Amino acid sequence: MLVVKKKILIISAVVLAVLIGVSVTAAVSGNAVSRSTPLGYTVAIDAGHGGIDAGVSGVNTSVKESELNLQIAQRLKAYFKMAGVDVVMTRNNSNGLYGLSTKNFKMRDMKERERIISEANPDLLVSLHQNFFSQSKQRGAQVFYKPGSEASEKLAGDVRRRLSQIEHCDRILLAGDYYVLNTCSKPAILIECGFLSNSEDEALLITPDYQEKLAYYIFLGSMNFLGAELPFFD
Repeated sequence: MLVVKKKILIISAVVLAVLIGVSVTAAVSGNAVSRSTPLGYTVAIDAGHGGIDAGVSGVNTSVKESELNLQIAQRLKAYFKMAGVDVVMTRNNSNGLYGLSTKNFKMRDMKERERIISEANPDLLVSLHQNFFSQSKQRGAQVFYKPGSEASEKLAGDVRRRLSQIEHCDRILLAGDYYVLNTCSKPAILIECGFLSNSEDEALLITPDYQEKLAYYIFLGSMNFLGAELPFFD
């Protein structure tokens, strides 16, 4: 379980790196870009679904994927903000991005996400989702990366390395042919945070503690990719 003291230690490590002028390296579009501090980085966080597009639902509680995505996204945003990283969210509330719920609303929603991400020109993109599978025994978080992008695969690997500290979250990396990843010009990953078709995963995913843990490890892995190897606290 995470505690406030652990959070303070993590953020203190980042601040110390800033004060002593440690050089941080970011892998952006496959190229190494040196920056004097982690400050000045921008991360885009995409909370999948929203509005009438609820995504999948939990088998026992019927919790909506869109709600969990946003809750974890907000927790992840808080970690980045505490570390001095700028954050752009594709959505900040339960609404969708499609305007009117008429024909082709899903494509309008995806186009709006693309616009927000493109205008932000982030150093990396993290898209958050929940999984569902016919075999209910499947569980755990899994990371997908933009196909054909070495930088995206590296980002995915750094995040997976951290997430694998959570039981059942050591699933293999996979290339993901997803619209939101393919339209992003920078390193991009999509994380299925767990299986709502699995009752154990569902029971964890609805709790603040587990959401915090997921956000914490995603944050650590992302910062590792940006060149800040932060301390690990279980």
